[in-house]
Amino acid sequence: MERTQVPNTYQLGEVCQILAKDNLELRGKGGCWGIVSQVNDFSCTVKMWDSEYTVGLQHLKSYDYLPSECEQMQVICDRITQVYSSGLEESVQKFLEMLGKLNRAYLTELEEKVLTVLESEITHKEAWG
Repeated sequence: MERTQVPNTYQLGEVCQILAKDNLELRGKGGCWGIVSQVNDFSCTVKMWDSEYTVGLQHLKSYDYLPSECEQMQVICDRITQVYSSGLEESVQKFLEMLGKLNRAYLTELEEKVLTVLESEITHKEAWG
């Protein structure tokens, strides 16, 4: 039986969940959200909190967010990316990684405060060396 390829219906800026399944390259990314930054025939490039990944369509599931929610997630992604680095303390890295697994299009008041503190700390360190 011949398998037919399903057309790629994802759109730029769409927020998707990563389904790692049996893909070793996506180990540790299962359940994380990413934002489609490039649409290919049978895959999408998605921006995540730590990097960009090219992911097959079978490893993506849309959250079906409204355009305004997708824009909000883009802002959250950009903020996490600004702060995240391998030089951070492990607990801080884990906090940022968990923000990358949220299945909602907003931060709670406390998450917002903690991320704002981290942003100011990182900015302060960069300014003063």
